[in-house]
Amino acid sequence: MKLRFLLSVAFMATLLFGCVDSKSEKTMETSEVKSSETFNYNVEQFADIKVLRYHIPGWEGLSLKEQKLVYYLTQAGLSGRDIMWDQNYRHNLTIRKALEHVYTTYNGDKSGDDWKAFEVYLKRVWFSNGIHHHYSNDKLTPEFSSDYLKQLLASTNTTLEGEAFDVIFNEADSKKVNQGKGIDNVGLSAVNFYGPNVTNADVESFYASKKSPNPEKPLSFGLNSQLVKENGVVKERIYKSGGLYGSAIDEIIKWLELAKGVAENDAQGNALGILIDYYKTGDLQTWDDYNVAWTNATEGNIDYINSFIEVYNDPLGYRGSYETIVQINDFDMSQKMKVLSDNAQYFEDNSSIMDAHKKANVVGVTYKVVNVAGEAGDASPSTPIGVNLPNANWIRAAVGSKSVSLGNITQAYNNSTSSGRLKEFVHDEEEYELEEKHGQLADKLHTALHEVIGHASGVLNPGVGETKETLKNYASTLEEGRADLVALYFLYDSKLQELGLVDDWKAVGKAAFDGYIRNGLMMQLIRLNLGDDVEEAHMRNRQWVSAWVYEKGKADNVIEKVTKDGKTYFNINDYENLRVLFGDLLRETQRIKSEGDYAAVEALVEGYGVKVDQAIHAEVLERNKQFTSAPYSGFVNPVLVAEKNEAGEIKSIKVTQPETFAGQMLDYSKDYNFLPEVN
Repeated sequence: MKLRFLLSVAFMATLLFGCVDSKSEKTMETSEVKSSETFNYNVEQFADIKVLRYHIPGWEGLSLKEQKLVYYLTQAGLSGRDIMWDQNYRHNLTIRKALEHVYTTYNGDKSGDDWKAFEVYLKRVWFSNGIHHHYSNDKLTPEFSSDYLKQLLASTNTTLEGEAFDVIFNEADSKKVNQGKGIDNVGLSAVNFYGPNVTNADVESFYASKKSPNPEKPLSFGLNSQLVKENGVVKERIYKSGGLYGSAIDEIIKWLELAKGVAENDAQGNALGILIDYYKTGDLQTWDDYNVAWTNATEGNIDYINSFIEVYNDPLGYRGSYETIVQINDFDMSQKMKVLSDNAQYFEDNSSIMDAHKKANVVGVTYKVVNVAGEAGDASPSTPIGVNLPNANWIRAAVGSKSVSLGNITQAYNNSTSSGRLKEFVHDEEEYELEEKHGQLADKLHTALHEVIGHASGVLNPGVGETKETLKNYASTLEEGRADLVALYFLYDSKLQELGLVDDWKAVGKAAFDGYIRNGLMMQLIRLNLGDDVEEAHMRNRQWVSAWVYEKGKADNVIEKVTKDGKTYFNINDYENLRVLFGDLLRETQRIKSEGDYAAVEALVEGYGVKVDQAIHAEVLERNKQFTSAPYSGFVNPVLVAEKNEAGEIKSIKVTQPETFAGQMLDYSKDYNFLPEVN
């Protein structure tokens, strides 16, 4: 499970393949980064997107063997990049290849508005890994005509026809993931996890018949497959070597084998070996065995996330999107924050949830601050800032989990932002000063508490199924909101000061509460078109949490809706009482999860998290017009260049930075094109 955006940072701004020594052999211009240079975080901005860079602190301190491990893991990750494109939508790869061919071969007029609109559309497609917006799930709308695209195709001898051409301009497949209430979510979602004519009922019936060998350790049915209907019979197409996406998976396996050969220790090497076996077989028991081994492999400087993991893109929460993140431990920050995982039992014991839903013995919770060395799939270009895995509830309870905060990603966000938008939406100078002084620390602690304590907390009642089965299309937003509530509840707690994490727990807690309410009730609305419902899981949870506590606290004026100079603000009058309300809602969300109460989660999300106050939304959009900074940010990856000797052995690996977003995307398409045909 992942935390996508910092509360305030997100809105205050809101690998070379093979051995290539010459930069001229690549489409992408790169520049070697030296520690003495001033790092430029900003790449470019277009539409609603800002593209940033991140650097890799501590790279020079790694041994060559460790650098090789990082290099092999990043190559493995990028080798599966196109899987994510195909998972997102069945025509994505066809469309991307055609648009890229036009982009690189067109010799006509590039000064007009139509060509500029074409460039922006392609960049948006690159950023979203397909033709649907990476966050809203709406299909991207080109600001050029179908006739203009036909002209470009003809002049560059490029073929794009039939449904793959038409869908760019028509109303078909308008929503990648449709979480609407009372509809056939599978049938109305364009995501390529399901074949034509597969319905919600088909999915639920198919998996209702699946039984795990050990009911106490339920397998993650559906995680690594596409569900299709052939001659009226529903069946799975498994992602594995020799199966669906096999050609890309074979490349992933090749690089993972090399990574295993330079593993830092036996536990890490054993986990990599089991992951390789999983990719070869697609066996879900092997997946669980891998997660247990990976969770227990806590030593070393390097770690990684790799495979089909998060289920946010599946409207019913079964199927995992491909993603990878390669991580280098930040030992200084990890040691400072280790106190959270060391005290996990305290937080569980002192949570506001019912005693029956508390873990009697919190085990195996590890927390590290890491620096990212490379990302791919669902983690790139739009990246999380915190991750907690594995997702299986039984593994969390019996073995534990790993939580990480992506330190250099957070740093890049912080160093690329300005405070103009913040000033517009804070109620008064006190709120602004709290954010300026304590906001970044509050964000870091929120991420840590969300991932380490939040996702690891609580237990299901005996006999209650996995949340994807009981809470269905509301499972993801309920879980993210529950983890947020754990973080919020403890952010306003003197225990943080007792543990040495803050100097002024009340000030940090107030900054955290201010930022969350400001975001949940107002600022995140800049991401929606006027009239749209909230559909993304994280946006929904921020709204239903904020709206619920606002409504429940009205009688005591806990949060006051203020109009000043014709502008709306939400001002917190009573932080202590707000914490009580966060605790009440945490207790209820844990009850919903523990009992599998679908009716209650539906009422909570639909009642507070979906519909938007249209007057406030219109006002927010109008107030936001003055700011040029894009509401969404993402990243190009550093490029790891392996230099080899005459014997073909790697003698050094240097880090370079891409100069342009387009350059990196074109290089990736050329060097990691392992799905030439997907049927």
